[in-house]
Amino acid sequence: MTRDITVQGTVAEGFEPVREEFAAVVAGERDDYEGQLCAYVHGRRVVDLWAGAGAAGDSLYAVYSATKGAAHLVAALLVQDGTLEVDRKVTYYWPEFAAEGKGALTLRDLLAHRAGLVGTDTGFSLAELADDRVIAERLADQRPFWRPGTAFGYHALVIGALTGEIVRRATGRTLQEVYEERIRAPHGLDLHLGLPAAHEPRFRTVRPMLPTPAQQARLDARPSGPDTLESIAYNLHGADPTDLQSLPNERLIRASGPASVGGVGSARGLAGMYAAMISEVDGRAPLLKEDTLAEFARIHSVGYDLVAREHKAFGLGFQATADTWHPFLGAGALGHSGVNGVQSFADPRSGLAYGYTRRRFAYPGGAAPENDRLAAAVHRAARATP
Repeated sequence: MTRDITVQGTVAEGFEPVREEFAAVVAGERDDYEGQLCAYVHGRRVVDLWAGAGAAGDSLYAVYSATKGAAHLVAALLVQDGTLEVDRKVTYYWPEFAAEGKGALTLRDLLAHRAGLVGTDTGFSLAELADDRVIAERLADQRPFWRPGTAFGYHALVIGALTGEIVRRATGRTLQEVYEERIRAPHGLDLHLGLPAAHEPRFRTVRPMLPTPAQQARLDARPSGPDTLESIAYNLHGADPTDLQSLPNERLIRASGPASVGGVGSARGLAGMYAAMISEVDGRAPLLKEDTLAEFARIHSVGYDLVAREHKAFGLGFQATADTWHPFLGAGALGHSGVNGVQSFADPRSGLAYGYTRRRFAYPGGAAPENDRLAAAVHRAARATP
């Protein structure tokens, strides 16, 4: 049974249809819905909405794999600086990575989910998943699950640690430290890779959700088993299998901010980061130059994902958002979703930066279905705005 849930916040002139679409989405949700929607166009915030009992514009939610967008913005900045070179072998930065036949892999292929290192044979403990350096150390010794560079599969829980270890070797700083110093703090973003204790009162714990009968039937129809690539990638095969729904509710995860899944933020934080990436915001130049942005947005892996077992498309660290999620977006749109329904992206051609969060876990995973409606409404309004 649903009830009226008041939509709060503001929209700029011309974006009133976005508020109406958000209200329609909320009206069709369960009465425990909480969510936020934020968007910028050419560096100006034009949508800032939220709904749900207890929700506020500055409430903080787990963003799961949308964290990867922040992690790979760090990588893009370091490539832009010349600190990293995407066509160097990973071993140039990280010699130990050469074990088990991985020595020829380039940073470009690693960022495009082509390393074949989706997990380890025996799995990770919770403490290990919270520590990117430990994940990287274990993966350096791991035999890849396919010949590196020949195919791709989503490195769901580990790509941030792999990228982070290269960042640490090249800079002497953790990826989280570089993100804080160069991206989050200067732009005042409410998107944290390591949530300070002072912000804990604003965090809204993830609410578990059981799939509907139709969703369960879809899940049951997927080939599954304890030792499939999907199980290994999501750490379901070891002695301490991961419960994704409860993972961010662990303070250990929120405090350390592992770069694959540990981010905590608001829709304002997500949209603000992508706005800062592509646009001038508050007098600050865009973080990425056009050539860097184009290189990281360019599709590097497309087709059958060995882990997801369905069509996917990746740039360098980022999802190719138009090909994977929203085909109405412009070529070169890039971003990253989260398994709980979160969505975030930039569409450089329209100048749009988008962030959506929700508290309750979503099935079947990835950007929740309502993002199709919300992102389309924002995109239409953005294209119509002078």
